[in-house]
Amino acid sequence: MKIAKFFTDEERVRTEAVQKKLFAMAADIIQEGDEEKLRDYLRKAAEQGLLQRDAFGINPIVKDLETALIVGEEIGLSRGSVLGVLLNSIVKSGAATIDEVRRDFGEEVAHILYGLMRIRELYAKSATVGSENFRSLLVTFAEDMRVILIMIANRVCVMRQIKDTKNVEAQKKVSMEAAYLYAPLAHKLGLYKLKSELEDLSLKYLEHDAYYHIKEKLNETKRSRDAYIERFLKPLDEKLQAAGLHYHMKGRTKSIHSIWQKMQKQHVDVDGVYDLFAIRIILQSAPEKEKMECWQVFSIITDMYQSNPKRMRDWLSVPKSNGYESLHITVLGPEQKWVEVQIRTERMDDIAEHGLAAHWRYKGIRSGESGVEEWLAGVRSALETNDDAQLMDQFRLDLREDEVFVFTPKGDIFKLPMGATVLDFAYHIHSKVGNQCVGARIGGKNVTIRQKLQSGDQVEILTSTTQSPKQDWLNIVTTTRARAKVRQSLKEMESRQALLAKEELERKMKNKKLDYEEPVLMHTMTKLGYKIVTDFYAALADGKIDMNAVLEAYAQQQRFDHGKASPQTPLRGEGQSADQFVLPDNALPQRGSGEGASDVLVIDQNLKGLDFQMARCCQPVYGDAVFGFVTSGGGIKIHREDCPNAPQMRQRFGYRIVRAMWAGKRGTQYPITLRVIGNDDIGIINNITNIISKEEKILLRSISIDSHDGLFNGTLTVMLDDTSRLQQLIKKLKTVKGVKNVTRS
Repeated sequence: MKIAKFFTDEERVRTEAVQKKLFAMAADIIQEGDEEKLRDYLRKAAEQGLLQRDAFGINPIVKDLETALIVGEEIGLSRGSVLGVLLNSIVKSGAATIDEVRRDFGEEVAHILYGLMRIRELYAKSATVGSENFRSLLVTFAEDMRVILIMIANRVCVMRQIKDTKNVEAQKKVSMEAAYLYAPLAHKLGLYKLKSELEDLSLKYLEHDAYYHIKEKLNETKRSRDAYIERFLKPLDEKLQAAGLHYHMKGRTKSIHSIWQKMQKQHVDVDGVYDLFAIRIILQSAPEKEKMECWQVFSIITDMYQSNPKRMRDWLSVPKSNGYESLHITVLGPEQKWVEVQIRTERMDDIAEHGLAAHWRYKGIRSGESGVEEWLAGVRSALETNDDAQLMDQFRLDLREDEVFVFTPKGDIFKLPMGATVLDFAYHIHSKVGNQCVGARIGGKNVTIRQKLQSGDQVEILTSTTQSPKQDWLNIVTTTRARAKVRQSLKEMESRQALLAKEELERKMKNKKLDYEEPVLMHTMTKLGYKIVTDFYAALADGKIDMNAVLEAYAQQQRFDHGKASPQTPLRGEGQSADQFVLPDNALPQRGSGEGASDVLVIDQNLKGLDFQMARCCQPVYGDAVFGFVTSGGGIKIHREDCPNAPQMRQRFGYRIVRAMWAGKRGTQYPITLRVIGNDDIGIINNITNIISKEEKILLRSISIDSHDGLFNGTLTVMLDDTSRLQQLIKKLKTVKGVKNVTRS
């Protein structure tokens, strides 16, 4: 393919103009022979037919040239960055390798291209580009900060060229990334012009009607607006000079995107935006006179113009936690128009401008970790000094030494501490996935559960239904969350094994015609050296004690307790007839008593010597009809009478059922799970949580919402003390507009 055939007539004219401008601008940084080598690379790629237009039909060579012009003109990067951009599409197409670029152009250019290649790989892995984790990972993955600056320039170039595209879906996707990813990064780096352009263009493509409505309004009033700012500043300038202050002032109209944000927030049209005009007064003050002179300017302005006290922000007396200092006032200027005025010193302005209080931080928009913030602020300083070497040396991959970012096969991003293993990630996804984890597949290779994760890994967890947690897993996991889940699973496994051992023991007693008697078993257990029931059954399950030896010891103890054993039998305690045995008030109820027995467990806060807990399956609270169930560990779980597990417990383990009743409130709160179904309306979640927060002695512990087809299914866990409060809460929740049903789980 001839290179000329790859360009339309319009593109050829554009290319020649941009190329001429670019190489004239870069004459001081482009080395001898660079331009000729570039042409050879381009010719080779074109002749092999490797160059391809993107989803918008944009010519890659034109895009690279215009991106390079932005990189050189508006960002100020040097040779390595400019050549890296110009060679990007050629290397991406496969017409040249990074090693060939290193040979012909040097290590710096090759390094830039390697960073751009890694960013392409990152995009290929992730489906959640707009997430906060992706922003941090993008900054980390690039290795060299100049790669991020090139990506910002590239996005500006693309946004300028997709005005008339027919691929609306791709246009919206690119615009959303520009608004939520690249515009905040550009602002953080001090690239305010590019940031505003990205925001305005994204608004143009995402909110077409709103954008042109604001633009037309501004065009209609541009001349009068400029004249107004001049009229506002002229008398103010005279007053400030008369006061002997040294300063400079900036007057401007807010960007279309900024105006649109205020319209959305204040629910007004363009004419109703208070601070359509913004004035910044920056004082040249000595450190000891800063506050005094700022308040002096404040006094002069408010003497001249009426201020709106509701719109005053004093971050001078008490600076923001991020270090931001300034006085913000909104005054009613000539012709009854509201104007925002910001008063600060050059030192305060320097702090604000260098990132500690960039707009996307101090307007409350969530930012990344403090390490990223400080890093990017430092990059901006390096840009302002045009120190490319500093960028190269200072900003390597060591930014995120404390964490790694990994992907699922679907492209979701997860953040884990540095040193986290495959097993940590498995438990991060879900307890069941962690319990059944046998390894993972990373980069097409199978790895063990011990494998440490690296940023950018795409991890597919491998599981097996035959796998179960092991004790040594506690030495493999590094996160608190995973360690807690491993311990919980091991404890549950131990309880299940102990229960199986207990049931096997009772079955063998029945086969040997031995009656099961709790006191006899307790005496036998003590004789064998076990003080805790769970330890005894765990030892039985692990084979540490022989089942037949236990049965023999039990039979001997039973004969002794019934007065039939030999007096010389060395058993602990004196014999006692079962007919004479009386259950102490603070002891466990005898198994086999059943619900018809006269013994009743009284649930009282002063009850001692008895281990009982509220069952999680039905979450009983004071006032519920309840019963007790003796567990394999010897404790008692309190269940509601209508517990979903009650029928099975009564049928299989009737001998463990104990009657129970409440003696009074225990002075504590119980967790209750409520299921709420309703229409997925704006504000409905806030209305629900507001009701709960206003209720005395009711605490919202957790909330989980699943929305589908206009309906939401929510699960709320609240802490309360009795059923009367529960019924009142359910009644109030049902009154929320949009809520269809509220039930107790």
